[in-house]
Amino acid sequence: MSLRERKKLQTRQNVIAVAERLFEERGYDNVTVAEIADAADISVKTLFVYFRSKEDLAFADTSLIDDVASAIERRGDKSHAEALVESLLTRTDDTAGLEAFHRGYGQSAALESGLLRMWAAWEERLVAALAAEADGPATPRMRLHAIALVGIIRTTTSPELLDAVSGLTDSEAQRVAEDWLAEAAAHVEP
Repeated sequence: MSLRERKKLQTRQNVIAVAERLFEERGYDNVTVAEIADAADISVKTLFVYFRSKEDLAFADTSLIDDVASAIERRGDKSHAEALVESLLTRTDDTAGLEAFHRGYGQSAALESGLLRMWAAWEERLVAALAAEADGPATPRMRLHAIALVGIIRTTTSPELLDAVSGLTDSEAQRVAEDWLAEAAAHVEP
């Protein structure tokens, strides 16, 4: 990769990180593109070279689904749901991210359709991984299984889990989240 390409990638990653931090601190609806550009030390015009809209920034980080799909592909003797849960649990050691998600994204009416599109894209990604694993075309069973696997991820952003961990210490909240995920996985693959 050339120096120019590396600098462009660094700028893109920095803008994503800055936007995520601001969204999680103040909420998506309370952050402007100009504030993101200023915090990332670039102009608004430069920001729009990298992203078409503020909503694109909200969904630019694909690392979670990349990690989950990779975990499912190399799952060994674990079930798909177990591999997915393990992947989710290795991404965080506290539940601060859950509260940050709700503050940043979960309460924004402007992001509702984007979240639905994201969940659908993740479903497609997992269907492709399941079909590749089976060495054949996708089947209705694979589609339903992918929907259920994405459902496990979606439950981690639910208001019910947020309520369950509110007011707990980090270690208590982590145990509640782990139990939550284990129960969800058991319902997907009993």
